[in-house]
Amino acid sequence: MDIEEKHAEHIDYFVKKASNLKGSALADVVVEATSHPHLFAFSEILAVHNVLELEGTDNGIFLDLFRMFAHGTWSEYKTVASRLPQLKPDQVLKLKQLTVLTLAETDKVLPYDTLMQELDVSNVRELEDFLINDCMYAGIVRGKLDQLRRCFEVQFAAGRDIRPGQLGSMIQILANWLTTSDNLLVSIQEKINWADTMGEMDKKHKKEIDEKAEEVKKTLSLKKLQTVSRPTLTTEGMKRTFLNMVE
Repeated sequence: MDIEEKHAEHIDYFVKKASNLKGSALADVVVEATSHPHLFAFSEILAVHNVLELEGTDNGIFLDLFRMFAHGTWSEYKTVASRLPQLKPDQVLKLKQLTVLTLAETDKVLPYDTLMQELDVSNVRELEDFLINDCMYAGIVRGKLDQLRRCFEVQFAAGRDIRPGQLGSMIQILANWLTTSDNLLVSIQEKINWADTMGEMDKKHKKEIDEKAEEVKKTLSLKKLQTVSRPTLTTEGMKRTFLNMVE
């Protein structure tokens, strides 16, 4: 079973569990889901009606916490930590993993200094251990650690849940990409047409040169033939002509 299938199974498990619980009972579901070592997307669980009903209730902080794991980062959590439930060690690890995914969305070369600041890591060794053991081995990112340049070069990063309002910008980006692709195809077709036209012109020009060359060959052959067939005056003939003139 691949990672996508396992992830789908985990989501299905939590969706069913959340659908059968209400109120304070959902707090345990939130903690369990946000601590799960193989779950990195939460939008389907957040969409469960019973979970959305936590809004505005005494247990609403767990809905806010869930949204933080769906869309937020470790540094964002710290700014509102006083208003949210305290995180367990597994939740802290998960939110830091998700933070790396968020950073990788906009930049494929992540400076060590930026990562250490965003993840509250004090040294390079600790950072590299985290990236290797908790991110790359977990399968959520692939990349290269560049100690010389002090950066992490991202080759692949798993996607996160779409943030509120992000869908419109994504649609616009895709629309722009489609327009650019269409323009590129038009440009390529124009170049193909130009190449075809130039090819035809080259063929026509070559044909004209071949025809002129053939005409020159015929002309030279004709002149050569005329030169060979013209009578020539031999030495003996010249003597006879001279004697006749003397006589």
